[in-house]
Amino acid sequence: MGTDDQTLLQTFQNQFLIGLPSLRGGYFGDSISIIVEHDLQGAFGLVINQPAEQSLLDLFPDLPIDFNCPLLLGGPVEQNRLFFLHSPAPEQYRSSIEIAEDISMTASSDVIEALKAGQAPEQMIALLGYAGWGAEQLELEIQEDVWLLTPTSSDVVFNEPYATRPQAAAKLLGIDLTLVAPKAGHD
Repeated sequence: MGTDDQTLLQTFQNQFLIGLPSLRGGYFGDSISIIVEHDLQGAFGLVINQPAEQSLLDLFPDLPIDFNCPLLLGGPVEQNRLFFLHSPAPEQYRSSIEIAEDISMTASSDVIEALKAGQAPEQMIALLGYAGWGAEQLELEIQEDVWLLTPTSSDVVFNEPYATRPQAAAKLLGIDLTLVAPKAGHD
């Protein structure tokens, strides 16, 4: 595909991806992810409702003891990589990507250094691993009614309880997930 093809791509960046009932029982069952990047090569996202068993203080014991930043499992890929979703930071980090006006993602070590110095954005969550889709994979899965796309909301990312994040995001479109059938079509 040429460069003009990129303009034909409908990007899902800055969208929530909610796992529909057909995914129940798998890794993405009852999940909600935020799509950070989406282009012709595929998509990169972070699951935002699966708490990790350990805390960020377990990984970095030299952080201030009163520092409270939730640690989540961001996806099944490279769960040894750490990402941060945060509100605008007082200082710009080296590898920050603005997802929405009030949500950024950073994966550089300067975030940890700032946290050790007691400088943190107002809102922040840490995530181990990520979710990835190859070229056209996400588009096909959406066509197969595996996912629901909704607009993002910093309130859902930072304030909503983990268990209710998918439902809260679906409500942004006026959808009640409890009324969605496990599979589409007629039997």
